[in-house]
Amino acid sequence: MRTQRNLPRVNAGSMADIAFLLLIFFLVTTTLAKDKGIERKLPRKCPPGQECAVNIKDRNIMRLYLNETGELLVNDDITAIDELKVMIMDFIDNNGDGSCEYCTGHQLDDSSENPAKAVISLTTDRLTPYAEFIALQDEISKAYYALREQYTLKLFEKKPSELTASELKQVKEAYPFLFSEADVK
Repeated sequence: MRTQRNLPRVNAGSMADIAFLLLIFFLVTTTLAKDKGIERKLPRKCPPGQECAVNIKDRNIMRLYLNETGELLVNDDITAIDELKVMIMDFIDNNGDGSCEYCTGHQLDDSSENPAKAVISLTTDRLTPYAEFIALQDEISKAYYALREQYTLKLFEKKPSELTASELKQVKEAYPFLFSEADVK
């Protein structure tokens, strides 16, 4: 017959309690970073019974296409993304119809009539690299910001961060952000 020996045992009940308390502690004290996305206002839905389609002259639309390999086509010409900011600024600030008093453009026939009519239209491919898409969005935003900053310094002699709400509204009306993101091809 065998005799039972008294083997030392570890009381695991208190270890489970400690592990549970540590888990609760880390869940409560950990902060999760909130990711920032691209700030864009989604277009409002067209009310039923109203016609919301707007006819825009071809000269007032700058067509951007970002293909599956990350190449950018601006009005069917391959362009480097780092050249886009200047191209957008020239397109928007063209003053093609001569009605813009604050525009400094060259009044070219193939660029926009004035900033209130200039639309940037972006089309992407389903396989477009996300990094290229974000870089493109950044360049578009930089162009609008640069135009608004020039306008602010010229008209108000202030930095954009020092503007009042009414002055900021006037700047946004002078250079409205007219952006169209077409369906993915």
